[in-house]
Amino acid sequence: MNRFDYVRAGTVAEAVQAVAGGGRFIAGGTNLVDLMKYNVERPGRLVDITRLPLDAIEEHEGGLRIGALVTNATAAYDARIVARYPVLANAILAGASGQLRNAATTGGNLNQRTRCYYFYDEATPCNKREPGSGCPAIGGVNRIHAIFGASDACIATHPSDMCVALAALDAVVRVAGPGGERSIPFADYHRLPGDTPHIDTTLAPDEIVLSVDLPEQDAASHYTYLKLRDRLSYAFALVSVAAVLDLDGDTIRAGRFALGGVAHKPWRNPQAEASLRGKPATAETFEAAAAIVVSEAEPQSGNAFKVELARRAIVRGLSQAAAGTPQSISDKRIA
Repeated sequence: MNRFDYVRAGTVAEAVQAVAGGGRFIAGGTNLVDLMKYNVERPGRLVDITRLPLDAIEEHEGGLRIGALVTNATAAYDARIVARYPVLANAILAGASGQLRNAATTGGNLNQRTRCYYFYDEATPCNKREPGSGCPAIGGVNRIHAIFGASDACIATHPSDMCVALAALDAVVRVAGPGGERSIPFADYHRLPGDTPHIDTTLAPDEIVLSVDLPEQDAASHYTYLKLRDRLSYAFALVSVAAVLDLDGDTIRAGRFALGGVAHKPWRNPQAEASLRGKPATAETFEAAAAIVVSEAEPQSGNAFKVELARRAIVRGLSQAAAGTPQSISDKRIA
């Protein structure tokens, strides 16, 4: 591990000033410390933000504002989130382990980096780790990699469970930098790789996440978070689905769903979501929406199975949401 300076910030302004010039924020450290141990990240300065007043969950414009330092465990078991946004609670509980959720923060979860094998292996090239060096996952071992939105430079996926639910909930990320505060719609927060895969988000290097805002909505009854993975616990998704439906009887007024494990960011398809409006909440409707999504898939040599897996997961997730019977381990844990 390289040598680095350590600074503890007392205010948001101090944190923003201290991180300028190549520093990195650290709170729970559940991802960054690993990356430093693997010599993937080499920050010259760590800015400790754990003393900042960003650890509250508050009412905000009819919804909830989750501070950037709220731990994943706190968010998952908060009574207001469980009652009003249970898909988010379920998604958080489907990720990592209890010990990690006790340390990991909301802001850190947004900014965690891919778990691509090649990204973590210094002995191999990686455009995300070293721009211009190549992407050996293309044509290599790519079972866990992207089937949507990839590029010739990178086929890595975003690893978060929480972010998939936040995408389906149309959350907003509030950030601050030298120029003041701004709000970023969640759909615009994470980037596709393009030819700059080393840049994961639209957050500027000298900006800090302040909160994630959940808008007022009816997301309490017809929802699901479905995570398909190689083993039941402590594994990243091969495909996941966060779905929220607004029903009038058996008719869909509106529906939103996001996929995880399939792209460089939580994946939504506006055309597929629009196809649900005004339709009956039936398997045929959900099959049609799933077909729209997977028609754009571009699988790699080792992950073509994800296309059919995603199609089936969408149908199952939307069916469970419509029935009001989300089926997951995390449901049982918060019941």
